Amino acid sequence: MYTFLAMLPIIIVFVLLVIMRLPAKYAMSLAYLATALLSYFVWQTSGNQIAAATIHGVLTAVNVLFIVFSAILILNTLKQSGAISAIRRGFMDISPDRRVQMIIVAWLFGCLIEGSTGWGTPSAVAAPLLLALGFPAMACVMAVLIIQSTPVSYGAVGTPLLIGVNSGLENKDDVAAALANAGLDLPAYIFNISGNVGFIHASVGFLIPLILCGFLTLFFGQKRSFAEGLKAAPFALFAGLAFTIPYVLTAKFIGPELPSIVGSVVGMALVIPAAKRGFLVPKQVFDFGPRETWDKDWVSDIAVTDSDDKAAANFSVLRAFSPYLIIIAILIITRTIAPLKAWLTSDAMSITFANILGTTITNKTQLLYSPGTVLLLVSILCIALFGMKADMVKKSWSESAKTMLAAAPALLFSVPMVQVFINSGTAPDAAVQMLAMPKVLAASAADAFEGMWPLVSPWIGALGAFIAGSNTVSNMMFAHFQWGTATQIGLDVMDAAKVVSLQAVGGAAGNMISVHNVVAACAVVGLMNREGYVIRKTLVAMTYYVIQGGLIGMALIFSPLWWAAAVVWPLAFLFVLSRVRPKDNAA
Repeated sequence: MYTFLAMLPIIIVFVLLVIMRLPAKYAMSLAYLATALLSYFVWQTSGNQIAAATIHGVLTAVNVLFIVFSAILILNTLKQSGAISAIRRGFMDISPDRRVQMIIVAWLFGCLIEGSTGWGTPSAVAAPLLLALGFPAMACVMAVLIIQSTPVSYGAVGTPLLIGVNSGLENKDDVAAALANAGLDLPAYIFNISGNVGFIHASVGFLIPLILCGFLTLFFGQKRSFAEGLKAAPFALFAGLAFTIPYVLTAKFIGPELPSIVGSVVGMALVIPAAKRGFLVPKQVFDFGPRETWDKDWVSDIAVTDSDDKAAANFSVLRAFSPYLIIIAILIITRTIAPLKAWLTSDAMSITFANILGTTITNKTQLLYSPGTVLLLVSILCIALFGMKADMVKKSWSESAKTMLAAAPALLFSVPMVQVFINSGTAPDAAVQMLAMPKVLAASAADAFEGMWPLVSPWIGALGAFIAGSNTVSNMMFAHFQWGTATQIGLDVMDAAKVVSLQAVGGAAGNMISVHNVVAACAVVGLMNREGYVIRKTLVAMTYYVIQGGLIGMALIFSPLWWAAAVVWPLAFLFVLSRVRPKDNAA
């Protein structure tokens, strides 16, 4: 009964958002109400705890809205100045094929942003850029969400492992005793987990560019054919391997800080020149149909076709693209230079609400460290960089504010719902203890699937990310649970590390369907009230990812015979999709 009740908020979200396709602002308001009532009446959570979790969620949502505003502002600034047309021209010079453009922008550029800053920032930067190139808004959101899988475990310079997994395992007596018996310490163990995570991600993720191509042609092509995307297989597989090979080597031999950054930089250095020379590029160019034939659900409220093409003639491609280069440079500098990062994230530079309403819940806003601040500062710099007139600046800021306000209701309900869900359960000093809802679900899964746990482990990680919108938080919640379950079924300490690795991989994949991430990604391209349509697409990609991760886990932990299943599953997945024909344009 408790398992069903703990699942109820997730069921409500799925039914209202994905099946009934209600706007997120309605679906998440009902989900929040249901979660709060369950938390209070069934989980016996105190009113103060629920209120504090809600306040924490609202403050977090305001921070996300700040990032959304700044991301849209960059796009509107480029549009009003005319730089958008120059950027579009530059990408067309690389390749007019939309599949190739998507791989470069979403997969390689998006992975670089994820590796340097994480926390959903690829949506804030790469999605508007795809929109500027003439992609349907829904295709932009789909692409940037699906790539938030492989690079995520090493996002924000390794935060999901260095903070998430580390904090989940540290100060645990059973972990410390097992590591001592094996002659290991926790940093060495995290390093080992990092290598495992990289290998599993690479083994699954090298197909992501190909899946992206298939989804692009299936959902947004005139022929509505997944097979049309498979025609780009040589280039897509080349791009996948160009990222994942240096990525996995970095994870194995250097550690968790740099795999996604190194993989992206090496990948772009190989893939962009290859695309310019036509190496492995499909002979038949894929493009969308005429804009007037697009389904209304593909299109956002942000127009990018009204930029001043005459002004664009004054821009070189490098000058027009320079804001993105500046953004990446600032993000990498502030995330990799330890003293600067320490200062930006220090208590003195943060706004902290500690022990809200007398609980242990604390909200900390690192304003100077926020990607939103970087995006905002670069937007202001663009005024001088592009010589913008006052009316251009006024229009870009007013349009951005309107889009942010339209996105606010959904985020102001979805993030508090997540926080109430995570912080449910009785106080530590209560006579009868109740585990928080996510932990009830995880414990029930462990009881039901103990003998096949590596298959289930990535789903637990994905559940955590779906709820929290963060691989880091998912790892914090479930790393020790995963480790304990592994030891209970008789695995040794090194195989237990592989189970924790599967948790991290699943937690990364769960970002594809996290309501928090979906709402934010839709907001930055002005795609309001169509979050359910997006999740219907990204859920398919996430399912491939977690199943394949589980199969590889079974092969690594139990028997090499499972490698046969790990080969058959992707082939079957691609074959089935190649036979699919969507019933409607928004499916």
